[in-house]
Amino acid sequence: MKMLVTATNHSVLCQEAKQLLLSHGCEIIENPHGRPCTFDELAQLVPDIDAVVAGVDTWNEDVFKLAPKLKVIARFGVGVDNIDVAKANEYGIKVCNVPGGNANAVAEMAVGLIIAAMRQIPYLQQSLRRGNWDRFVGRELINRTVGLVGFGHIAQMVARKLQGFDVRLLAYDLVPNHEKGRAYNVAFVSLEELLRESDVISLHVPGVKATYHMIGKEQFEMMKRDAYLINTARGSVVDEDALYEALKSGRIAGAAVDVYEQEPARKDHPLFKLDNVITTPHSAAETYETYRKVSLATAQAILDVFAGREPANLVRV
Repeated sequence: MKMLVTATNHSVLCQEAKQLLLSHGCEIIENPHGRPCTFDELAQLVPDIDAVVAGVDTWNEDVFKLAPKLKVIARFGVGVDNIDVAKANEYGIKVCNVPGGNANAVAEMAVGLIIAAMRQIPYLQQSLRRGNWDRFVGRELINRTVGLVGFGHIAQMVARKLQGFDVRLLAYDLVPNHEKGRAYNVAFVSLEELLRESDVISLHVPGVKATYHMIGKEQFEMMKRDAYLINTARGSVVDEDALYEALKSGRIAGAAVDVYEQEPARKDHPLFKLDNVITTPHSAAETYETYRKVSLATAQAILDVFAGREPANLVRV
């Protein structure tokens, strides 16, 4: 069985999973680019591939047409918005993911970004290293209202981790998990109420058609002027032009952004020019613990498919 790994750092950080695959006779071809593969790059790789451990490359019918042997795509993570699951199924390709596999890592990053944004930690470090002594006056999290847009695995872990910060927690979700809400003292409200009342708004929804630009000019106008937006979800959820204007004009106090509408983000991205936004390169899930957990799950899913077993976490449409 010949398999392609487009998720990065597999040989470096996923040795246990790699050895599991090799012990079952797999030949592994790895993404050599250190970034998502383009269509042209995939076109060169997929014609003889039986299985894929996919990063955030685009997997659609154009690719499937070139991959007649492909039987399974195991997404290295939870989001499958980069995979046309319906078309994959039409081509006889099973799609799996790893729900919750990176939840703790992303939740920890979200909490870290909240504090970093409110205290401007990266700015202070950069300023000090330039020889300045800026005593920036930040804001404390205690007694603030934190709004969670979406209340799945990651948002639930954020809520759990914020229990000791003495904050009020709100959440908006189309299918609210009231049991988890009660456990973490979360009140479910409408999106409009959450935007109007929250001091910190943390996004935790998938990048699908229904969430495209769900946070835009109209939503920024609802927010408090001293509010902070945290996005560790998907870049498409936020209208980046509207976010730029909201930050530049002082309509909101600040933001922390880990994901972008176009990735990798171009080096002249407008957000990179602002001091009141923290920007990181889609790295919220990048931990040793996540790599081990997710790589073993994707490896097992692929082995299950080729053994005739139904894999865990099969994505259905």
